[in-house]
Amino acid sequence: MTTTALEVRLASRPNGWPTEDTFEIAEVEVPTPGEGEILVRNVFMSVDPYMRGRMNDTKSYVAPFQVGAPMDGGALGEVVTSNSPGFAVGDHVLHGLGWREYAVVNAKHAVKVDGSAAPLSAYLGVLGMPGMTAYAGLLTTAEFKEGDAVFVSGAAGAVGQVVGQIARLKGASRVVGSAGSPEKVKYLIEELGFDAAFNYKDGPVTEQLAAAAPDGIDVYFDNVGGDHLEAAIDSLKLHGRVTICGAIAQYNATEPPKAPRNLHQLIAKRLTLRGMLVGDHRDLQPKFVQEAAAWIANGDLKYSETVIEGGIRKAPEAFLGMLRGENTGKMLVKL
Repeated sequence: MTTTALEVRLASRPNGWPTEDTFEIAEVEVPTPGEGEILVRNVFMSVDPYMRGRMNDTKSYVAPFQVGAPMDGGALGEVVTSNSPGFAVGDHVLHGLGWREYAVVNAKHAVKVDGSAAPLSAYLGVLGMPGMTAYAGLLTTAEFKEGDAVFVSGAAGAVGQVVGQIARLKGASRVVGSAGSPEKVKYLIEELGFDAAFNYKDGPVTEQLAAAAPDGIDVYFDNVGGDHLEAAIDSLKLHGRVTICGAIAQYNATEPPKAPRNLHQLIAKRLTLRGMLVGDHRDLQPKFVQEAAAWIANGDLKYSETVIEGGIRKAPEAFLGMLRGENTGKMLVKL
């Protein structure tokens, strides 16, 4: 086995959009696992929107990345050395030390996955954190019920593509999505079964949503924020519910957002806007995996992945591409 490996570090904190210079590729010694630890050779790593917030030195629900230190995030790899009785060499595990080729992982923080039950990459996407976010955010946070009309922003992304399909499978009266290209709009309607979708770059979101959901919506799953949230508030019916999952339109902004400007409607319509973190819903994990795996097996739940090949040096490029919306479905880096 090699004695050195590469890792990606945060080189500097970005002001606005990150660039390639935000990252540093460093060569380090392959670490040695201690008692109760395993050494994992990462095979796939995830890049996710929330990582942009961790590049800022601000207090949040998760600690910021440190300048000069390796970044971290979801990864899936193969055990190459084990000092834990629960794991054997050759096992595939899901863990939180991505952005590096090799990681020493506390066995308590690793989850064994079965590559014969689903493609390994799925455990970072549709069967992983994004899928679980969609499931909990729609069914628990937004309190979805059969017959609801649902709007999903960023609907062709890792979370959005699952939200819309779960809504359809659970009996939504109408499912509408927004995306950033004609190809993604076509994918939502023709592949995933959305009733309507629109390209938010084609015109005001408020007008396009009103045309796509003329009778209004009951639930909005927000991955974007800004003008999408403003449009959803206009279209929401009495007692409508909103899951605030992300606000990718604002992550790189250097000035306060101009929208939403219609929050007064929350009073008249008695709307509920509720933020969510997937970590608050671990109790739903077994039920989610059981349902999602069955849907995938029978073809009811489809998904796309955008896999960047070329190793860990491509990770910064993949992250920046994800922020620009260049992915359909989950964005992954194959190491």
